[in-house]
Formats: sequence, C-alpha cells, structure tokens
Amino acid sequence: MSEKPEKFIDENGLRLDGRKPNQVRDIKIEVGVLERADGSCYLEFGKNKVMAAVYGPREVHPRHQQKSTRAIVRYKYNMAAFSVEDRKRPGPDRRSTEVSKVSREALEDQVFTEYFPKSAIDIFVEVLQADAGTRTAALNAASVALADAGIPMRGLVSACAFGKVDDTLVVDLSKDEDNYGQADVPIAMTQDGKITLLQMDGHLTPEELKAGLEMAQEGCRQVYEVQRQALMDHYAKMQGESTEEKDAETKAQSKEEVVAPEETEASDDVDTEAEDVEDKVAGESEDEEPELEDVEEEAEVEEENPAEDSEETADEMDEEPDTEEDELNE
Repeated sequence: MSEKPEKFIDENGLRLDGRKPNQVRDIKIEVGVLERADGSCYLEFGKNKVMAAVYGPREVHPRHQQKSTRAIVRYKYNMAAFSVEDRKRPGPDRRSTEVSKVSREALEDQVFTEYFPKSAIDIFVEVLQADAGTRTAALNAASVALADAGIPMRGLVSACAFGKVDDTLVVDLSKDEDNYGQADVPIAMTQDGKITLLQMDGHLTPEELKAGLEMAQEGCRQVYEVQRQALMDHYAKMQGESTEEKDAETKAQSKEEVVAPEETEASDDVDTEAEDVEDKVAGESEDEEPELEDVEEEAEVEEENPAEDSEETADEMDEEPDTEEDELNE
C-alpha cells in the first residue's frame, strides 16, 4: 500500500490526478468482445480494467433453484490474483461474496425476469486490474453486457461513487482517495433517477450526503452516456457489416444475372451456326444427287450407243466385201 499523501486537494482545487472534484475518470467501453458469450463487455474506468460476460437465459442447474414464474439472476464478482499490487489469494472471499450479492440485487430489479420462467441468467465479472471503485466499474460493465446479450431490461444501470477527502466532496474516488479518504459511497441508478444500490463507508453529515448524492447522480449520467454510445456504435457496426454482406450478395447475384444472358446468347449463336452448317450440308447433298442422276443417264446412253455402233460397224463390214466383189466383177 502506498503512503498517505499530504494533501488530496491542491491550492487550485484540483485532485492528485488533476481532476476537478465533480469530474469522473476517463471511461472506455468495448461491446461484444467475447464470441462464446451471449453478451460481453470490456471496460476501463480510470485504471480499472474489467471484463463482463453474460450467459442465458438458459436451463437452471441444480433444478431445485428454478422459479416457476420467473428467471433467476446469478452474479459472480471476482478479482484476479494479479489485479492488485500485493498478490491476492485466488478464489472467493467474504468481500467478493458481498459485492456479488449487492450487485445482483442492483441489476435484477431492471431485468424482465418474468419473461423467462424456470431459467437462469448468469453474469460473470472479472477484475483484471483494480484501482478503487471496482464494484461500480463491474456494475457498469455487467449492465452493458446484459444489453449486448439481448436481455429485456427496463433500462441500463449506471454506477458511480462519491466520497470525502480533506473535508471536500469528490466524485469517483481514486485509489489513494479510497484508502485514506474520510468517506466512500458507491451508488448505482437508472437513467430515470431510480437508485438500485447505495452503500456507505465513513462519516458524512446529512447535508454532505445530500450534496454528494447529487454529484454522484451527475456522474452516473455521464457514465450512462458513454454506455449508450458504446452500444449504439456496436449496433451500427453490426448493421454496417450485415449491409456489406447483403451488398456483396446482391453484387454476386447481379454478376450471375449478367453472365447468364451472355451464355444464352452464345449458345443461341452456336445453335444458329449449327443450323446453318446443317442447311449447307443438306443443300450440298441435294445438289450432288442431280449430278449422280446425270452420270447414270449418260452411262445408260453410252451403254445404248456402243451396241448401235457395233451393229453399224458390222453392217459396214458386210457391205464392204460386196463392194469389192462388185468392183472385181465389173
């Protein structure tokens, strides 16, 4: 554990990390980071790094825990052994059991459990790096993971804490402020202002508690805007990917439609050429038949003519001797 600072608020009214008293730490949220989970979220809240996963609605085991009229919500909060400076003993402890219970109650009120009787909705939160305010950071991540899983909810749950250091109220305590501050009050609420979690550690006057609640509510609104924007960006990205897939399918179909007519035209041309060739062959065969008939007729004529010629030649031969004898007689 680090040593206690001399002052938490400097002469300019700024805190140790340079924030104003009513300023929350930087928040980074990524939605849908785990493929095998029904819903998931990775969140960085200052130096806190949290991973949340949601499974369900699914069958309840053991079965004796089933509720015939609604679903049960189970929340498991765990800090990794390497998440803190001094290595934490692995496994559940009293603190993680307490945080799991109050966090489950903070989220269960916003889930429409009556839609899923005899089923369970399991929420697992793993703190990878801790730097004060881990229960509020885990709640923020779990709420986004529930929304990513498509669980019907009345609204997102946003969490933030306020406390007191150097007699000054501050929101979203850092590690030193949490360890050495005068008070720490984690709060979870919905966007309409309904508080689902309120715990207190330390001493505050009624006036300080009222003023601190207003500061924490404003901090929760800032967290809610980041949660909402992260979900909108995620859904826009999913829609863009689905649109790109549809466009790709449409282009593929259009290409097929363009190729098909060309193939049809080519086949038509081939068929036409084939028909022309057949017609030419048929025409040539028809032209050749008359020639054959003429040859046959000529052959017949030649056959007839040689007989006549032979008869005429024989007659001539018969006539010639007579002529010679006549000439001799004369």
